[in-house]
Amino acid sequence: MPPQLEKSVLLLHGLGDTQTIFDRMAAHLDQQGYTVFSLDFQPANASFGLEPLAEQVAEFVSNHLPANDLFDVVGFSMGGIVGRYYVQRLGGIQRVQRLITVASPHRGTLSAYTSSRLGSVQMRPNSSFLQELNEDMAVLEQLNFTSIWTPLDLMILPAHSSHTPIGKNVQIPILTHTGMVTHPLGIQAVATALAEPLRQERLLFCE
Repeated sequence: MPPQLEKSVLLLHGLGDTQTIFDRMAAHLDQQGYTVFSLDFQPANASFGLEPLAEQVAEFVSNHLPANDLFDVVGFSMGGIVGRYYVQRLGGIQRVQRLITVASPHRGTLSAYTSSRLGSVQMRPNSSFLQELNEDMAVLEQLNFTSIWTPLDLMILPAHSSHTPIGKNVQIPILTHTGMVTHPLGIQAVATALAEPLRQERLLFCE
């Protein structure tokens, strides 16, 4: 039986956050007819690294989403990097239709130097973790990949670290990092990305 194209979306929060950061976005997407899923990463400070968090995503998907259904992923900040690891390393490419990262440090952030926890070290510029993940970023061309970012971000330094060489980059003028998922402009940008038709490559892959 072929996979079903569904309006299901999984929301992945950032460092030190919980799924409640998505309350406004989840309510909006629910009104748009999406089935919204989210989880709380343990630990939220990523002290054991980002790989275990991606494994939590894989386990959550296995336990909560029907095995034959495809779905979309929205990852905020660290959650976008975790989402990428799930897609690129843990088989998520088989299930994910659209991957949308919001204010995620694809090329690292200088603010990660404020912590020595493993997850923060992995999000530093030129970290071996990000270098290896970015080496096969082309995998993401198989699905709808969108990076939403703001040049005014004081958490992602430099802000253009969220800009990616593939996929679609959407720049919006939001003043705060958290506002990227709570401000109406950020929420609408995510909703617009979720509503975009799937790439032809993805439709062929899903057949």
